[in-house]
Amino acid sequence: MGHAGASGYIAVLALAGVPRPEIRAIAPVLNVLVASVGTLQFIAAGHFRRDVFVSLALASVPAALVGGAIALPAVLLRQLIGAVLLFSAWRLVGHLPADPGAMRLPRRRVMALTGATLGLLAGLTGTGGGIFLTPWMILRSWLLPKQAAAVSVAFILVNSIAGLAGLLLRQGLTALPDPGALAPLAGVVLVGGTLGAYGGSRRFRRHGSAGCWRWCW
Repeated sequence: MGHAGASGYIAVLALAGVPRPEIRAIAPVLNVLVASVGTLQFIAAGHFRRDVFVSLALASVPAALVGGAIALPAVLLRQLIGAVLLFSAWRLVGHLPADPGAMRLPRRRVMALTGATLGLLAGLTGTGGGIFLTPWMILRSWLLPKQAAAVSVAFILVNSIAGLAGLLLRQGLTALPDPGALAPLAGVVLVGGTLGAYGGSRRFRRHGSAGCWRWCW
């Protein structure tokens, strides 16, 4: 669906008792791996909108870098991560309509403001911001679902890199996850991410009428 799984990684790692500072480093690393595969898949399938991505990313990358360099109090960081997870749950049960006849992009400054806001949130929480961007673009009728997925996965990639860079600027290389512990996670998410990106970009299609759009094989 054009995401890299950060909200899922955060939930699983938190339930497993992994300390929050470690989660903040592990999630963007896994994001970069999966989003790299997803970006290539969605671009190759012809769904990518470079103009929308550039307008968002030019503002989001510096903001994600700043967000990654900020050390939040543990309580506030926990609340932010909790908000991300709650938004994930809402998105999964919410209805995201998409009417192809009503697609219209906003002005560039609106996209830049959106990018900057979500980039800062991405850097602060260790996510890529796509979990907010995708439903926002669809609900606001900016793009169709596959186009939104293609832009979001590339958005996640650059923001995850920037957020991780900001974290490293503040803490140094010691902030990186232990390679031995990270390797099994990386292998699993790459397999799942590759299959998911292929399905989302090439196998699933929309069908329906009167503005009702569904994903199906």
